[in-house]
This record gives sequence, structure tokens and C-alpha cells, in this order.
Amino acid sequence: MTAATGRRTVLVLMAVLTTVLSGCASLPSSSAPQAIGTVARGPVAEELPEPAPGREPSLLVRDFVKASTDPTDRHAGARQFLTPEAADRWNDGAIAIVVDKIDVLEESRTDDSIEYTIRANRVGQLDTGGQYRAEQGSFETRLTLVLRDGQWRIDELPSGVVMDRTQFLGSYQRRSLYFVDPTGTTLVPDQRWIAATQDRMADTLITLLQAGPRLSLEPAVRNVVNGLTTAQAITKADGRPTGVGVGPGGVRIDLGGASPLDGATRTLLAAQIVWTLARAEVSGPYVLLADGVPLDPEFPDGWTTADLAEFDPSAVAGTDVGLHALRNGSLVRVGSNGVTPVPGFFGTVNTMRSIALSTDGTLVAAVSDTGRPAPAPPDALLIGSYGGSAFPVAEGGTITRPTWGPDRDAVWAVIDGSAVRRAVRDPATGQVSLTDVESSEIAELGGQITELRLSRDGVRAALIVDGAVYVCVVVRRADGTYSLREPEAVAAGLASAALSLDWSTGDTVVVARAATDIPIVQVAVDGSRLDGLPSRNLTAPVVSVDATPSTTYVADSRAVFEIDDSDPASDRYWREVPGLTGARSVPVLPG
Repeated sequence: MTAATGRRTVLVLMAVLTTVLSGCASLPSSSAPQAIGTVARGPVAEELPEPAPGREPSLLVRDFVKASTDPTDRHAGARQFLTPEAADRWNDGAIAIVVDKIDVLEESRTDDSIEYTIRANRVGQLDTGGQYRAEQGSFETRLTLVLRDGQWRIDELPSGVVMDRTQFLGSYQRRSLYFVDPTGTTLVPDQRWIAATQDRMADTLITLLQAGPRLSLEPAVRNVVNGLTTAQAITKADGRPTGVGVGPGGVRIDLGGASPLDGATRTLLAAQIVWTLARAEVSGPYVLLADGVPLDPEFPDGWTTADLAEFDPSAVAGTDVGLHALRNGSLVRVGSNGVTPVPGFFGTVNTMRSIALSTDGTLVAAVSDTGRPAPAPPDALLIGSYGGSAFPVAEGGTITRPTWGPDRDAVWAVIDGSAVRRAVRDPATGQVSLTDVESSEIAELGGQITELRLSRDGVRAALIVDGAVYVCVVVRRADGTYSLREPEAVAAGLASAALSLDWSTGDTVVVARAATDIPIVQVAVDGSRLDGLPSRNLTAPVVSVDATPSTTYVADSRAVFEIDDSDPASDRYWREVPGLTGARSVPVLPG
């Protein structure tokens, strides 16, 4: 585009902005991940310790903390380190705290008694039902050891369990329960940490499904399993009671109280159970009964994930839309034949600061430079059709990168660092209305929102507030408006300010941070893990990230790069996307 054309575009945009900003407008037809911060690289296979004869007392304390990660039989392994009296008194169910960088400091000592202080970094808490809650701060407690029959044993200790982070990651498995989104079309993950053996996994997961989602998620999802019971013991598909969930043989579950459910609800029930078990490596077929008879007569011999493929949590809408990019202020399509400008307004102008495509690729939202002198707002939020024209719907001093949820007719953005707005297109009339999203709980964080990205299921949002990463729940209220609730910090060990983020999967966020050593990290939605991606070929700063479950795209100071998560660990590195080198480019995926 010529300079004259660019000037004409700015003038046209300025003219439109002065006449249309009222809230309603007409819209026309590598190497392995590297762990950083407070969470270790990954689970470690290491047997939990037992009291060793003659063990030095400070080491015995450390062994006790490690052994406390095994909850079997009310932490029977850890109770071996206690005197019989302390073992009887110890309330191991009071609280479970996860720590790292443990120091064991001797406070006082006699011939038969020692008092120790344990100091550590507090990184998380494991709540009821395996719910992990990330934390940040210091931890301190005291233990008293006594000499019994020539061996040191713990005689006084506080209620609750303290777990070493590395041992916790090695002893517990991260699994997802799946609940139903408000539209009844998508499954929403709820991460849990489980210490059950594989032959108890199915029983444990079904029990947790029956108990329902975590409290913060409850207003945003539906649990079809709620109120149902397991009428009989869970067995293999052929009725064998042993080895359930181990190897082939499937699973048989008789759901008491399911008989009154209609056909659509039974399908959602099957989807919740089948995908929860399948993702936990409990193999099918999944024979589901409703009060003794097949849940669905079409599947008397059991369901498979293929029968419920429409609910696949890893499926991504918009894959046929393909990769796009914002290059030098214009929208371009990246294809096998090179990079080409898209038709219409968004591929013609060169004033765009950020841009987003709807999940089906038919609509575009962008933040554009208005070209107007101060004190007029410099940013405008535009919505238009792919290949067509566009209209401004809002303006402000700053507007975040737009984000589309699963509803292709609604786009979200944050204006002036605090006002979360939702622009909704009426598909029948083409009218666009602008509504506020209630976000008082985000405002209480006291910072500026510089990024907001909706998850693909629309039930969560990831935000950057003053450089910190938060995940909150998106709740649709009875009057049809939305609110953002329960923001939780999920990247306590990030160390550097977050610059950009996007959802990789329903339970993982990819974050670009202001660091030169490991600029890209993956963060678990519950804050339990923080893993660095390879940094080979990247040149800081990395200013933008866009992701799918299989591929992550970033823009650094030189070009746009991609990394394939399916590549072998030894061959994972960032590859340049052809046609986007040497230009101001950022990747653009639907959503």
C-alpha cells in the first residue's frame, strides 16, 4: 500500500470514528520443556523413604516430609517416623501444604530431645478432592524429636501435611475431570491431583465427578453426573472386579438414578465419563448402564471416544481457517504458496495494532490507530467481516488485543486497562452492541490489564495484570450479561513480567515473558506447573504468542516462529514461518 493510500485510510477512519461510537453500529454481510520458577521439571520416580536405623535426626525430618506425599492408609508411611503417641494424635487431614527449598534448623537439643524449625517456600496447597491452589510466600513450623529405643522419632508436630514439591509431583498424577459448558456442546476441564493407583483410578474419578466441580467453576458449568450414584461396584466391561483400568478390558459402570434422563442428557453424561476416564489412561470400551440397562440402546457393548468425538477436549475449531499474521499493520494469510494480503478492509489498511479472527474465520476484530491528534483517544476497536468492510465500536487510550469466545458473534477487549467490554453482533440484523462485563473482582487486583484471552470453551479467561498472570472464571448471569470471577494467580514463579499469553489447551496457558533465557513458558490453569519451552533460535523480546494444542507461534524481534509439540524432545526448536521475516509481524489464529 502506498503512503498516500495509508493517509487516505486514516482520514476515512477518523471520519467514521467521529460519527459512530454510540454503542450500536451496523455490521455488513525441541528439547524437553525446562522447568523454571517454583515448580520442578516433572514427576520423578523415586521410592518414598522409610526410617533408617541410626538416621541422623535432621535427615530423618527431611525423610518424613518426603514420605508425607504418600496418603495411603492415612499416611501410614509417614507415621512410621512418629512415636506411637504422636502417630495416634496426628491429624493428617487438616491441611496439605506443598513447599520447596526446605531448611531444617536445630533450635535446641538435649541428650534425648531435639527441637527443629522447618523453613521453606510455600508454593501451593492441596485442597479437598485433589484441588491444587498455587501460593507464594514463606512457611515455618516446628517439630520435636525424642530418642526412643536408640532411634530418633518425631513426638510433637502440627496438624496437617507438609509435602516436598519434587516428591509431590512424583507421587501424584494430574488428571482432568470434565464438566459441560453452558451451551451443552463442549467439555470443560477441572484439574485434580490424584495419588490413586491405576486400578483405583476409575473409581476415584467417578467419585470426584459425582462430587462436582471446584467451587469457583460451579457457576459456569453443568455437571450431569450430579445426583447419580454407582449402583454397583465399577468393574471391567465383562464384570471382572480386579484390574479395573489397568490394560485392556474396558470399564463397566452402573449409574443409579440415570433412568429419567432424556437422550441428549444421556449423551452429555457419557461424554463427561468417557473423556474423563480416557484422558486418565483408563482404556475403553466404556459400558455405561442406567439402573441396570444400557444408558443408550445403540451402545450396549460400550462407548468409545470415537462415538463422542464431537466432545473431544483437544479438538480446535477454526483449523480450516489457517494461520494469519498482522504484518506491518495489515492482515495477511500465511499459506503453502506464501503470504498474501486478505481481501477487503483489514488487508488494505496498515494502521492495525492488533487483530483477531472469529473461530469460523468469517469475522474480524482489530485495534487500530485512529490517526487523531491528542487529546483524542489513539485506539479504536473495529469489527468487520473477513474480506469486507469494518466499523468502529469503541475507542480508548489503550485497547487490548481482541479475543473471540466460542460464540463467533461476540468479541471481548479491555479499554484503558480496566473496562472489560463485550461487542456483540446480532446475526439477524447485523447490529453490534457494546456491553460492560462485570469485573469488580479483577479491579480489586489493583493493576492494569494488558492482555485478556478467552479459553476456547468460553468458561475461563487468562489475563495479564501488571505483568502477572491470572486465570478467572467467566459466568453468564441470569440477565444475559457476563462477569469475571475468582481471579487466581497461576504463575508465581514467572520471575519476569508477562508480555503476552494464549490458551494452548483448556487447562494450559502459554506465556511470553520479558526474559532472555527462557522467554516462553507453559502454565497449568491451576498454577501447579510452570514449564519453560526451548529457547533455541529466539531473540528476545518475544512480544506475542498464539497457540493451539499442538503448535505454538510467537513473534520475537526478528520474525514469527513456530514449534511443534509433537516433535521428539531432541528435535524441538523454533522454526521461522516463511514470509514473515524482517517485518513487523505477529501470528494470528482464530479465537
